[in-house]
Amino acid sequence: QVQLVESGGGLVQAGGSLRLSCAASGLTFSTYGVGWFRQAPGKEREFVAGISRNGIVKYYADSVKGRFTISRDNAKATVSLQMNSLKPEDTAVYYCAARLNPIATMVGEYDYWGQGTQVTVSS
Repeated sequence: QVQLVESGGGLVQAGGSLRLSCAASGLTFSTYGVGWFRQAPGKEREFVAGISRNGIVKYYADSVKGRFTISRDNAKATVSLQMNSLKPEDTAVYYCAARLNPIATMVGEYDYWGQGTQVTVSS
């Protein structure tokens, strides 16, 4: 079955960096667009970044543009999210998701989800 497993979360001070990874299995990874989403306590899950099947097209939420970078390695079936200049408002559970189509920004458009990894940014 399809599995997406996130890793790399943790506690970091404001201004610091973290690199999240998402490892996929059970699917032909190169045919799936991948997105990163996050959900803070009491808030809806929101789009953070997305990357196309071939890694050429990338989308970012305005709130993370210039600070976060998404990348993928189809040979290893992994997607990474490099997060720099972290802010307390970036604190959330981060999820990766995959869809058998070009990338999208809406939660309901994704077919598979990971369990999430907690990112906490202290001020």
